[in-house]
Amino acid sequence: MTKKPLKEDHQLKERFKTESEVFDREALLDLSKLMKKGVLQSVDYPVSTGKEANVFRATTPDGKYVAVKIYKNETAPFFRKMDYLEGDPRFERIKHNDRDIVRAFARKEFKNLEICERIGIHSPKPYFLINRVLVMSFLGEGELPYPTMNMVGPLHGESDLDSILADVRKMYKESLVHADLSEYNIMMGDVPYLIDFGQGVITRHPHAERFLERDVAIILKFFHRNGVDRDLKKTLDAIRC
Repeated sequence: MTKKPLKEDHQLKERFKTESEVFDREALLDLSKLMKKGVLQSVDYPVSTGKEANVFRATTPDGKYVAVKIYKNETAPFFRKMDYLEGDPRFERIKHNDRDIVRAFARKEFKNLEICERIGIHSPKPYFLINRVLVMSFLGEGELPYPTMNMVGPLHGESDLDSILADVRKMYKESLVHADLSEYNIMMGDVPYLIDFGQGVITRHPHAERFLERDVAIILKFFHRNGVDRDLKKTLDAIRC
């Protein structure tokens, strides 16, 4: 009885052109379900790898590209970030076990991206979520993803900072704070796109204001190194007004 699923897992591994990533059994089953639902045709290659999640470019049955983010079951990084869950009233009933914590972060990112899509933030559009596998729009030109801002710097100088701060203000007005914003979590296309919303909190979170101040300070520091100066207090006041 156990041989058939193992054989199916092997076939899925051969089908997915991941090159550098080995999928665990749960992730393979979730990806298989997405294929059966007609959400995905193939998973092509890794776009980024991290301690908490890997992101892949994937292709839909109609030939369009999407991004697939798979949160890892190795949860050591998540336990260090429980403040982002425990203070968020949307996740008050999360159990403190590995599986629920990982799925909660995936669900949190999906919900945060739904808010961003509704209010017009430059960010990925959420398409589908199953357990810890998130399918969203692919940010890129042609077959390649956009680079992150830490790799290429601001492409349009001060207007890039204006765009980022405008998005931060829109989110704040809708009671959302990114809480992990930096040059590493911004992709540079025609405009800057904010990514990685798994830590994002609503403003009812007890540390939301501190997270907002940290986000803005990090962004202003990066732009200062690239020749664009803004006052932190005045910038925060403008976001909160």
